[in-house]
Amino acid sequence: MARVKRGSKRRARRKKYLRRAKGFFLTKSKLYQSAQEAVNRAERFSFRDRRVRKRQFRTLWIQRIGAAARTAGMSYSQLMHGLKAAGIEIDRKMLADLAVKDAGGFTQLIDQAKAAGAKTKA
Repeated sequence: MARVKRGSKRRARRKKYLRRAKGFFLTKSKLYQSAQEAVNRAERFSFRDRRVRKRQFRTLWIQRIGAAARTAGMSYSQLMHGLKAAGIEIDRKMLADLAVKDAGGFTQLIDQAKAAGAKTKA
């Protein structure tokens, strides 16, 4: 069987890693093994943190909605229960945007949630 030295394949694979490590500090952007470890680590973090970002935004939206609801004399959980009872299906991202940018529209939603919440208690 013929001997395979893998010259171009090996070089291509290593160049690919070094291109992805461009901008890394010191040997992590120069030496193949360090670059490979750094790139693999960076990819693990980026994969994980794409999901973490979604969690963090949801937390931020809930905090903004809760703060705006408390200024109107209502807790976050009461607001969400009232909106669900009123049949208003609006996600937290849009609610938080309304709370920050359109206080009048958010107040109308709170009034509807209060009315629907009062009906469910009675």
